[in-house]
Amino acid sequence: MDNKNEHYDASDIQVLEGLEAVRKRPGMYIGTTDVKGLHHLVWEIVDNSIDEALAGFCNNIEIVINKDNSITVKDNGRGIPVGVHPKTGISTVETVYTVLHAGGKFGGGGYKVSGGLHGVGASVVNALSKWVTVTVYKEGKIYECKFANGGKTVQKLTVIGECEQSRMGTTVSFKPDPDIFDTDIYDYETLKVRTRELAFLNKGLKLTLRDDRDDEDTTGEIFHYEGGISEYVKYLNKNKTPIHNQIIHLEGEDDGVIFEVAMQYNSGYTDSIYSFVNNINTHDGGTHEEGVRRALTRIINNYARRNNFLKEKDDSLTGDDVKEGLTMIVSCKHPNPQFEGQTKGRLGNSEVRKLADNVFSAGFERFLMENPDEAKLIVEKTMTAARARVAAKKARELTRRKSDLDVVNFGGKLVDCKDKDPKVCEIFLVEGDSAGGSAIKGRNSMTQAILPLRGKILNVEKARLDRALSNEEIRTIITAFGTGIGTEFDLNKLRYHKIIIMTDADVDGSHIRVLLLTLFYRFFRPIVEAGYVYAAQPPLFCIKHGKTIKYVLNPEERDTYLASLNPNTKYDISRMKGLGEMDAEELNETTMDINTRILRKITVDDLIAADDVFSKLMGDEVEPRREFIEKHASYVENLDI
Repeated sequence: MDNKNEHYDASDIQVLEGLEAVRKRPGMYIGTTDVKGLHHLVWEIVDNSIDEALAGFCNNIEIVINKDNSITVKDNGRGIPVGVHPKTGISTVETVYTVLHAGGKFGGGGYKVSGGLHGVGASVVNALSKWVTVTVYKEGKIYECKFANGGKTVQKLTVIGECEQSRMGTTVSFKPDPDIFDTDIYDYETLKVRTRELAFLNKGLKLTLRDDRDDEDTTGEIFHYEGGISEYVKYLNKNKTPIHNQIIHLEGEDDGVIFEVAMQYNSGYTDSIYSFVNNINTHDGGTHEEGVRRALTRIINNYARRNNFLKEKDDSLTGDDVKEGLTMIVSCKHPNPQFEGQTKGRLGNSEVRKLADNVFSAGFERFLMENPDEAKLIVEKTMTAARARVAAKKARELTRRKSDLDVVNFGGKLVDCKDKDPKVCEIFLVEGDSAGGSAIKGRNSMTQAILPLRGKILNVEKARLDRALSNEEIRTIITAFGTGIGTEFDLNKLRYHKIIIMTDADVDGSHIRVLLLTLFYRFFRPIVEAGYVYAAQPPLFCIKHGKTIKYVLNPEERDTYLASLNPNTKYDISRMKGLGEMDAEELNETTMDINTRILRKITVDDLIAADDVFSKLMGDEVEPRREFIEKHASYVENLDI
């Protein structure tokens, strides 16, 4: 304590000038500096062009990944104003790119509706880039402004040429700073997913994505949907079987708020409901989504009773009943949205709830009256869901873990750990009784629980909750977790903060892992989103030389390790047959010991993309799955044939 620095006065208070704060704490502005943050920079610039489209001045945006992994975004909007800004005394272009909270979205004059609300997008991209070049086409002149080394102006706004009087727009090129980001390599597929989404959400807007790193990609992909979110629903249902052909599209405007819904029911048992505000995915919902859900339940109940589908004595349909098999996009364009949370994940404007209810109610009620055949199919589906819900309620009682003592009645399956703190406890879902036996012997009994699984669990993508709950393995998993399921789900009751899927490194093991991930994604999604689900990585090869035993995960690791040995070294190499072939000591050392094991965390960055993959691979439709297999078959490794 003697070394404590007693000096503390005004000189110790650090004031970060300009964009220094962004470079010092980039996570505060873009969330993370990993690959996700890298791609976020692109959308900060694209959002500015989208705002021009929302204002009615832009219909064409081009995104280019350049050969050096820099990004270029071009639009045909009005072009950033080029005059001197009255407050800063420098050009408006330079102001927008060097001053935090400078933008056209605050006063309400420049943009009626905007996705970027804080005026930090352009300046943050500049701060976190090695260099940025902004080119503006306006009033027959071409203007250029350059920045480098974390946002410092190296070329003030300069006229560099002339163009046609009619040509307008802004082109921004930037190179992310490799000193800031973990990687500077852009992933085309990641950019493609969001580009397509933006095209769906802004009907009539043409977005082009081109990868100049690929010599064959000379024109790029064009995303242009005149049908807007109706085409989005059609796209999301492409791997499913709709129960009615017509996509229901409802739209209305009140007090400057534009509200739009597209929906279609399919034969599946899970819902795919996604909401957006000013093109931002409100993954936690909000008042716009609440208004629609409330109206949906009420309108279907009213129609069912009015047309004698539901008798007077029958219970009303619930919100869960009416959303089974529903694919829906809710889009709200709001001049002054109030988001809850740092990530803009939830809309908080209370007035939107009533607006959404009114617009949806009027349109959906009219649809049901004008289309009695489709209405009958929808109501009958919701009533079948209601009957399944009642059956599931009875089965759910069997999965309740009222206390830790309940686990002794699991038929000898779960071998629980002694510690009761979820933060340090982990559960291994182990393929087979044999591996389960070794895992039990080799575990740390204080913090590691073992649940052996016999065979392959039910594919829940093809089953309602009531059928899933009749599956003994699934019931055991639900009980072990302790969270409950469906409307009763409570993440705070989760018994283990590491759920580890431990299967063989073969085809059957992969299949079991996918079945479990499907179960988690459909019934326990918050567990996945919280980062509590992992896949164990058992070794594929064992290399012995002298007294040394080396386990490796794949052929590449094997070859690298062998190359590192003395050429005269005699070694024995064997392929691991499976978890059940290992003794307790081997299994612990290779797959369970926290000091030596390798775990792969299961994450979901894009819910819509994940939903599409699970529907494609695990759903009823065969053709999409065949296409996926044919496309990716060449990448398969370690196939047991």
